[in-house]
Amino acid sequence: MSTSGITSNLLSQILDSPSTANQFASDLNQLADDLQTGNLAAAEQDYVTLSEDAVNGTTSATANTSASGITTNLLSALASSSSASSSFTSELNQLGSDLANGDLTSAQQDMLALDSTALNAASAASGGSSGTSGTTNSASASSNESAALIQMIMEALKAGDSSAVSGALSELASVSSSSAGASALEQASASFGSGSSNSSSSSEITELLQSLGASGS
Repeated sequence: MSTSGITSNLLSQILDSPSTANQFASDLNQLADDLQTGNLAAAEQDYVTLSEDAVNGTTSATANTSASGITTNLLSALASSSSASSSFTSELNQLGSDLANGDLTSAQQDMLALDSTALNAASAASGGSSGTSGTTNSASASSNESAALIQMIMEALKAGDSSAVSGALSELASVSSSSAGASALEQASASFGSGSSNSSSSSEITELLQSLGASGS
């Protein structure tokens, strides 16, 4: 399997176009979905498709964000940070390399690293804003992103990726429509990120996410 190297410049060009960024997110989430199910052959083809679409600027009407939780909003945060963009492209190319070598386990870890980098960039970006922009988003967009982030948190918990969990919790807090829920999520993010009691925090976070899901339905 041959892979196309994705550079920071190419990533920037992708994110400058909403339709291309939308397709990139869709391709990335399809790749994550196949990695989660252990379908190496499909994941290898997904990476080829992602690389080709990135280079050709293929557009799509909708993006599937149900797999890893990578959204165009998260991707756009990468554009504002050269270091995050560089890390993301490096991890993406490492993912392509591991897929080319047939290393499913490493590829799955690479996907978690991509999630974590995107979330950390988004958290840094939202931390430097006034926080008012989140309230102007449509309810449906906020709901979709929240659902995707919740799924990402659950998957990161299973994988034991505390960095991804903490980052996703923080990002979920930034899009929460409930001030109480946002506060609880920020506290959970800080607690889990400290690494002091991750095993006990896992069940608490699961219960918190379930309660938020029930209240948001």
